[in-house]
Order: sequence, then C-alpha cells, then structure tokens
Amino acid sequence: MALAFRFQTVARCSRPRWASNALGRIPLRSYSNAPSLLNDTLPLSGIRVLDMTRVLAGPYCTQILGDLGADVIKVEHPVRGDDTRAWGPPYAKYEDASKEGPGESAYYLAVNRNKKSLGLSFQHKSGVEILHKLAKECDVLVENYLPGGLKKYGMDYETLREINPKLIYASITGYGQTGPYSKRAGYDVMVEAEMGLMHITGARDGAPVKVGVAVTDLTTGLYTSNAIMAALLARARTGKGQHIDACLSDCQVATLSNLASSALISGQKDSGRWGTAHPSIVPYRSYKTLDGDILFGGGNDKLFGVLCDRLGFPEWKVDARFVTNSDRVQHRADIDTLIENVTQQKTTQQWLEIFEGSGMPYAAVNDIQGTLNHEHVQARGMVTEVDHPSCGPIKLVNTPIKYSEATPGVRSPPPTLGQHTDEILSGLLNYEKANISQLKDDGVIS
Repeated sequence: MALAFRFQTVARCSRPRWASNALGRIPLRSYSNAPSLLNDTLPLSGIRVLDMTRVLAGPYCTQILGDLGADVIKVEHPVRGDDTRAWGPPYAKYEDASKEGPGESAYYLAVNRNKKSLGLSFQHKSGVEILHKLAKECDVLVENYLPGGLKKYGMDYETLREINPKLIYASITGYGQTGPYSKRAGYDVMVEAEMGLMHITGARDGAPVKVGVAVTDLTTGLYTSNAIMAALLARARTGKGQHIDACLSDCQVATLSNLASSALISGQKDSGRWGTAHPSIVPYRSYKTLDGDILFGGGNDKLFGVLCDRLGFPEWKVDARFVTNSDRVQHRADIDTLIENVTQQKTTQQWLEIFEGSGMPYAAVNDIQGTLNHEHVQARGMVTEVDHPSCGPIKLVNTPIKYSEATPGVRSPPPTLGQHTDEILSGLLNYEKANISQLKDDGVIS
C-alpha cells in the first residue's frame, strides 16, 4: 500500500512528460510544455536522476534507468563534455557540413540515450548553486569521482542530504569509498588484472588477456542500477534516501562467481586460463571449421553421443577413452583433436545445418557485424534506429529486457552537448532568459 502510494505521489510531481507515436516513444520538447499525463507503463516513470558520471560504468548505469522511464539529466563539462565524446573513430557524421568536429562518437552514443544534456561547470559558484537546486528536485544522483572529490564543491552526500533527505546518492569508483586502494583511480582493465579476471581469460598456454569489452565497467553499471532501484523501494517504505558505495573491484570479485567459490572451498590455486574450453566438461569449446569456428557443449554423455552421431563417428561413443565425461576429461587432447579434424572439413554454416534440431548446444562464433545482423537479434528488436538531431538516422543497440505491461526502449537519442541546458534551467528551475544568457557569458553553462 505504501509503495503504491509513493509512486502515485511521484507521478503527480512536476516532472518531464513523454508522448508516444505509432513507431515508439518521442520525447516532448520541454518541462514547461509537458502535458499532465505520464507514460505510467514504464517502471521508473516519475523518477528524476542527476547524472554526474562520465565514460562507461556510470553512464551505463544511468542509461539503464533512462531506458526504464527515469528522466535523466546528464551534467557535462560545458566545453569538452563527457570524455567519450572524443573517443573515436568511428563517429556518426554531422548532417550539416558546416558544423565543426568529426561528429558524435560511437562510444558516447552507446551509453547515453534517453538522457538530457546540461553543459555546466561547477568550478563556478553559480554552477554549484544550479546543482544544489537540481539535487533538491531529483530522486537519485549518480557520480563517479574519486572519493571526496566532490566535497570541495559542496556536492558530497553529507551536504546534499541536508538539501534533500530523500536523495539516493550513488558513488561509482574503482576501489570504493574505504580500504587501502580507495584513493586509487581505476579503469576497467586495471581492475580486470588485479581482481582475477585477466588471469583466467585467454588461451590455455597463452598470455593473460582482457575481455573484449569493458565487462567490469558494465557489470558495475548493472549492479549499481539494481542497487538504486532497491534503494527507491526502501525509500518508499522508510521515506529516507541513502548513500550507495559501488566500485569496480567489488563487482569484479563478485562476478568471479563459481570460480571464486571453488577457490574458497578447495583452498587451492585456480586452474588458470582455458580459452573457450571448460576445466570439467569435455567436449566444451570452439573448433575450427573450413571458414571459421563453431562451439559445441557436450555437457553430458547423451549430448556427447549426439555430437558423435552428427559428426559421423558413432564409434567414439564406445571408445574406452571417451565413454564418460571423466574419461573424456582425462583424454581431452585426443577427443578434441579428433573433433577438430572433422569440423575443418565443412563450413560453419554447413555444420549449423547438420546440428539443427539435434538438441545439441552449438553455436557459430560470430563477429560483431554478424551478431548485429543475426536473424535472432533482429527478431528480438535488439537493433533500433533513431533520428539524431545533428546526425540524422542512426542505429543503436536497444534495451534488452522485455516487459508484458511496458515497452522500454530508446525514447530519445543520445543528446548533443548542452542540448537541454536552456530547457532544464528555464522549465525545471524557473531561470529567466536573461539569467541564462549571463551564465553562458560567464562560461558557467553551454
């Protein structure tokens, strides 16, 4: 009852509104022009987020919140913007040839949809005043500065809690707010190395390698968005906000999962890198084909039998070296060599057709373009097209979770730098045009 009342109350607040057309969601132009009806089907409709993050973990977190209906105000340096605006190529080129710069970077576009950009410098006292006013109007603040880095600007949790006791303040750092490494900056690759992931990633006899995407950043963004939503539920019950301490190092240790559990229970050193193979299941890896690679997962003896039959060698099922999984683990090199000698005789597509309907877990090893054009990815709506205000139609990866009673997705494209500054200051904070012009002249906003 209390929870329902809380969100009904939020829905009546003076928050940005969104309309829909037959093709999906279209952002309405401003706070001041917003109609009275929220899109209440989105789970976080009525929640406002002040996003003071940059690069990946923080923006990924706030993008998730935006996908779910939250109104996200992204605070950026008024000249440079988010660091990732300069991380290219590739860039989505500007339609207007006279516009300076190469375009909008693909990296930035990946994690900043469903947000509004406020170009603002909090080196200026008036910039801090604006942030304090925004913090009072927001439900959530997310930042990823070094611990204590925002205190000198009066943007730390203790200060903002006095302004807005209901504020949920999430801090994302490399190593957390406490501990001997807390003051250390931490990019994803450093944490992958120090917290075990790089050691277990790579070929069996090869060097340690990082994961192909910044997976520690992404899992930290996921954990933090989940923590924020839990804190919103707690606030609905208690009426109080709280500080969330999230960091890459903790999230990386958590996602070691069963491997960490094995090390804790056994007390033994881990078994190192396995490439695409599995330490306890054989066959379970990728094999070369005539034109690429295919992965098989023979998770039990029955599936191994299916694999043998479809490869055309049913006699392997009764070979004493391969009868049970334990046998196959012991003779891993023998069976893997036999399988790969066969798989290299046909193309990946031919093998996919042979194993279709077999019940055997199998998959082609696709590149990124192959993935984005995959028939299943397309059928699940994981690639969508939006109309960018400066670059025209661009394609983006869509939000992955489907709801029976809501349609999260890309309501608005990633914003250009400072695109919504005037809208936010005038429509939400009631600044006059003259005040806004003066702030621009002073270099406080853009």
